[in-house]
Amino acid sequence: MSKPTAPHEIVERALALSRADGCVVIAEETSSANLRWAGNALTTNGVTRGRALTVVATVDGARGTASGVVSRSGVTGGELEPLVRAAEAAARTAGPAEDAQPLVTGRPESADFTAPAAETSAEVFGTFAPALGECFAAARADGRGLYGFAHHTVVSTYLGTSTGLRLRHDQPTGTLELNAKTADGTGSAWAGRATRDFGDVDPAVLDAELARRLDWSRRRVELPAGRYETLLPSTAVADLLIYQMWSSAARDAADGRTVFSAPGGGTRVGERLTELPLTLRSDPHAPGLQAAPFVIAHSSGDDASVFDNGLPLAATDWVREGRLEHLLTTRHSARLTGLPLTPPVDNLVLDGGGDRSLPEMVAASGHDGPALLLTCLWYIREVDPATLLLTGLTRDGVYLVEKGEVTGAVNNFRFNESPVGLLSRATEAGRTERTLPREWSDWFTRAAMPPLRVPDFNMSSVSRGV
Repeated sequence: MSKPTAPHEIVERALALSRADGCVVIAEETSSANLRWAGNALTTNGVTRGRALTVVATVDGARGTASGVVSRSGVTGGELEPLVRAAEAAARTAGPAEDAQPLVTGRPESADFTAPAAETSAEVFGTFAPALGECFAAARADGRGLYGFAHHTVVSTYLGTSTGLRLRHDQPTGTLELNAKTADGTGSAWAGRATRDFGDVDPAVLDAELARRLDWSRRRVELPAGRYETLLPSTAVADLLIYQMWSSAARDAADGRTVFSAPGGGTRVGERLTELPLTLRSDPHAPGLQAAPFVIAHSSGDDASVFDNGLPLAATDWVREGRLEHLLTTRHSARLTGLPLTPPVDNLVLDGGGDRSLPEMVAASGHDGPALLLTCLWYIREVDPATLLLTGLTRDGVYLVEKGEVTGAVNNFRFNESPVGLLSRATEAGRTERTLPREWSDWFTRAAMPPLRVPDFNMSSVSRGV
């Protein structure tokens, strides 16, 4: 028998090799292209390919069903059998899996399951790269330096199971991060964009935005720690609410361990989180933010289960018009908590705010005292899961707003805030726009958020970072 090479052939061969009672195979083919630059000049570029394979073996025993999971990269046809046997051995030595459920059945096969994996190439930057070169020339003439990278990845996922599922999804992901620095290095500004194909990214627009922010930083003002009226741009809102979503497992909430736990037991589903009519939602078919329409789980946890691989995903409101509507559940945790089955989806949208842009919100700020305009947040870490208190740093520009105008840049701060608390105190949400989370861009890029106005954002201490 010839050794399989195509992803769907790898899946079929692994399933045929399995001796377990149940088997799930996930093959992922990754194609990526990248550009990097520093000091107004390209430094590196390249195209790469990769393959990863995950095998989930399930074994039925007298005490219940156990599972074993093994994942490896760069797997070839000749390495399949040892990988399958390793997953089976892991299942046989494991105890019964708490989240055990029958493997998913009854899904129609993806029409393109046997088609070759999708690919990207340097051509994805065909329009973007020349425009970036023009930005280098303009920045050089104005005495600022541009640094950053553009990355485009396409992942083709092939999922097959012993119960007959044959599903496939192609996920394009593009990110652009652009930094501008003053000649003496004292001023720094950042802008980022998420995209599917770079056809909608104009680096000149970002460069103009960065030049304006560097101009703001010519005047420096020192401010002490304290609570300030603060405008959070969409990228900062995304970073905070993505962490909130990651922390919203129903099992943890029902066990009394999170901010979504109700006093005395149960969860806070149905409670009002904000007086603003905001809806936080996910939808695998959201235009421009399309994500996998079925569960792809490489491991089990409180918000994911390998037994749920292949379950269909649907549009889900996590918060609906200000009220907590759903928490993350697997089939197992949904049964335990009595809540609906709502697995995570790989995108997040906050809408229901107003029509004002961030500049329009700036114009309405700083009339009753100084206000702050942030660029982004950085190094976010959890302090207290019971309140979802987070700490982190501001970065690449905090600007002073007085009487509707940006009048200078202030020092950076460390903050201590909970995204749930921020939603409860926010007094305005602006226009929702697609954004790139700065902190979580390595893991989560498909987000659309409005800027938020918070009257008393807690800047807990001064930071001397740039």
